[in-house]
Amino acid sequence: MKYAVSFWIATAALFALAACGAPPPPEDPPPPGAAAHQGAAFEITEVRPGIWHAVGTGAMNVGANAAIVDLGESLLLVDSHITPAAAWVLLEELSPLTPKPVRYVVNTHFHFDHIHGNQVFGDDVEILGHEATYDVVAGGGSNSGTAWDAFVGTLPEQIATLESRLEAAAEADRAEIADALARTRAYQEATASITPVPPTITLERRMTLHRGGHEIQLLFLGRGHTAGDVVTFLPEQRVLITGDLVPFGLPFMGDGYPEWGETIRGFAELDFDLVLPGHGQPFEDKAKLGYLAAYLDDFWAQAEAAHGEGVSAEEAANSIDLTAHGDHFPSVTAPGAPLIAVERAYRLFDARALTPEQ
Repeated sequence: MKYAVSFWIATAALFALAACGAPPPPEDPPPPGAAAHQGAAFEITEVRPGIWHAVGTGAMNVGANAAIVDLGESLLLVDSHITPAAAWVLLEELSPLTPKPVRYVVNTHFHFDHIHGNQVFGDDVEILGHEATYDVVAGGGSNSGTAWDAFVGTLPEQIATLESRLEAAAEADRAEIADALARTRAYQEATASITPVPPTITLERRMTLHRGGHEIQLLFLGRGHTAGDVVTFLPEQRVLITGDLVPFGLPFMGDGYPEWGETIRGFAELDFDLVLPGHGQPFEDKAKLGYLAAYLDDFWAQAEAAHGEGVSAEEAANSIDLTAHGDHFPSVTAPGAPLIAVERAYRLFDARALTPEQ
């Protein structure tokens, strides 16, 4: 059931939740094959006292990063990973570091690699997210659409490619390719157990939790990577957890919005010195936010100009020139932009032309 709550109602409701007891086991344990992996699946680093950042090691497909915040008697988890299996393994690998139970899960946005572990948490765990995230997930949009089709819908082709490579590989290369094939097959198996679970409590602009003597702010500063990106700000620890609104490198732009750069600039009023992104390693260089905002502004301006000139999306994807940002984003070595991003931009420009009042 969806609860669209105001700031003070949300805070009061969260205060009423129990925060004691052992961590509940996942309701639907993933098939052993889907969770099987060699070695640790996560590198979990305590980046501040009581704040951990979990980054996948490559031992299994976990999709995105996660952040864990100690609330005193319980934990808050930011993003639940790509499958129930990945969430299950995170809880197992986290337990030696802290025995406290997860009582809150923040969904930074609706993309499958950040929220498809939600279902392993019991009814005593509240899932917090933006109203737009609820609408998309409840409507089936986390396991369909642009991002899902691009990364999950292509799994059969990815597996077939790896099988062909393995068959033709030299003996020295076979072990590496076989490992990649096993991980991809396990990921495909894990996707079969997904039942998307939307947030149980939603926010429109902000929500604040006070737990363990700390303040945890959940903020929506505007559309960007999606229509409902929520960042988690810990003012006392000066930590900002951004999801995919601000990754370490360049983001996936297939569900983005033209005001993304402006939204990132809204962080300027927040006092933080450590960013925990949804992909990539933590970083302290706040200038990265400005670099990304400038890149995004440039992309959207060039895409809009190409659209206005009647240039096809395919031609625009080849001609858009973002090499001016290459010093800050080394992957930008030649003109061109992702076709999936240009197609997204063109859809929005077309819709705006049909409804100019919006």
